[in-house]
Parts: sequence; structure tokens; C-alpha cells
Amino acid sequence: MEKFILRKEDSVILIIDIQERLVPAMEDGQRVIDNTNILMTLAKGLEMPILVTEQYPKGLGPTVSEIRENLDKPLIYEKTSFTAYTDDIAESLKKLGRKKVIITGMETHVCVFQTIRDLIADGYEVFLVKDAVCSRTKENYNNALDMMKTIGAFVTNTESVLFDLMKESGSPIFKKISKLIK
Repeated sequence: MEKFILRKEDSVILIIDIQERLVPAMEDGQRVIDNTNILMTLAKGLEMPILVTEQYPKGLGPTVSEIRENLDKPLIYEKTSFTAYTDDIAESLKKLGRKKVIITGMETHVCVFQTIRDLIADGYEVFLVKDAVCSRTKENYNNALDMMKTIGAFVTNTESVLFDLMKESGSPIFKKISKLIK
């Protein structure tokens, strides 16, 4: 059961391409931003690393301000490949030494799918937060979820990730997070 358990010391959050010009085209784009911010708040409170990618920012704009402003040390990796598992991200993950990658972002059937496929192929355990990813259409979103389950991603949701990482109630971070999910 170990591979199904999230621990702060084993985990990293990877936010894929939540960018200004992508969000308006996305079904559920604001939900993805909101849930990603909740996950980021927890990660910061638990001192977990957060990695962010941007797909061709000249054309798609920067990461949305709601996400950028929630980053303590903005470490954003630009890319032109659809996969976010670039050499830079691979090197960062290797340095961090964490094998569980929690994924949020856009678009589920393109960049998110290709990233998850590549991470799993390289031995990572991947947790896809299904209410923190989206596509332009429900059909593409649902198809991508099916593909990622088939290749071995753990399809989860924001609250399951939050409570698994927090482990117990009563802590200052629990009080802060519980206010965000009411």
C-alpha cells in the first residue's frame, strides 16, 4: 500500500501550463486555478517543493497571476515540448529526490497526459488531481483520465491529497486549509 500514500517528504507538486491565454478556452479553468492554489497553500505550509511549467509563454502568456502570486520563489520552467518532463524538470526532480509527483494543470489530454506518461516511464509515482486539471472539452478530459489510469497514474482529487498529506487535524496548517475548502 506504500505507493498509494502521500507524505510531504516524498512528494512534489508539478503545475503544468496554467497560463493566461489558455484559461479562457478551458472548461472548468477557474476550478483548476482555485484547487491548484489550495494545493499550493498546503505545499508551502508543509515546505514541499512546487515546480511550474509554461508552454511557449510568448504565445500563451505567462502563468496566471493567481498562481504566480502564490509562489514564494517563482521557479517557472519554460518549454516548447508538450511534455512538461523536460530535461530541466527531470534534473530538478532528481535533485529533490522525491518520487511522488502530484499533478495539476492544462490540458489534460495533451501536456498533462504526456508528462504523466513520461514520469511513469521514468519510475515516478504520479498522482493526478482530477479536479485540478482540465481540457477544452469534457470528451478530451474524460478520455485522458481513462488513458492515465490505464498507464498507472493514481487519479485522485484535491481534498484526498490535502488530507493524506496533512495526516491529522488540529495543526495550524489544518486550520488554514479547512477554511479554504468550506
